[in-house]
Amino acid sequence: MMEEKQMILVVDDDREIVKVLSRLLELEGYQVCSARDGMEALEILTGRKIHLILLDVMMPRLDGLSTLMEIRRRQNIPVIILSAKTEESDKVLGLSMGADDYVSKPFQTAELMARVRSQLRRYLMLGDARRQEQEDNVLKTGGLTLNLSGKQLSVDGEKVRLTATEYRITELLMKNLGQVFSAEEIYSRVWNEDAYAVENTVMVHIRRIREKIEIDAKNPKYLKVVWGIGYKMEKI
Repeated sequence: MMEEKQMILVVDDDREIVKVLSRLLELEGYQVCSARDGMEALEILTGRKIHLILLDVMMPRLDGLSTLMEIRRRQNIPVIILSAKTEESDKVLGLSMGADDYVSKPFQTAELMARVRSQLRRYLMLGDARRQEQEDNVLKTGGLTLNLSGKQLSVDGEKVRLTATEYRITELLMKNLGQVFSAEEIYSRVWNEDAYAVENTVMVHIRRIREKIEIDAKNPKYLKVVWGIGYKMEKI
């Protein structure tokens, strides 16, 4: 039983898809609200507490990817893209722009619900009271400072805004400075799912973190690739 029902925003211009998704989510115990396009979704976000967004790509007025960019300027809530575009390049683009997950249409309802639960679980755990013992814990390497209680990363004193997934990757690597993690290991620990063909997904998130913490992302000082093996956070 959930003590508080989480609110999920479904953004899609297809009335039938919205109806089906709303029914499925309500049966899972979630509250649901909906929007027909990106503009309406952004209006809802300004006035309601939303815990997760299911976001279509092809919509009138403001498309899904443009909406995603604006959401990321405001909040770090989980966003799962739902799209009929199934090319790997489309998935990589969506993830690179800040999505936490990408599900192709037509989707398997059981898989989608599992992904919704997984994203919500990770998002809500970031502020879980069980982590209060970490209140004063701070991780450092060079000019990077990760405050575990505030879930805040700073670079040379300047705060850096990370998505929930980016934060979890950064926390994993900074807790294990110098240790090399394969893409599969990162995916398994951060996404809490079995890893299969996940190199591109992890690579996109690593690239986004680099762009936020490195002076020169192409010649990183902190977040480095160990070719053929994986990734590590340098101990400085």
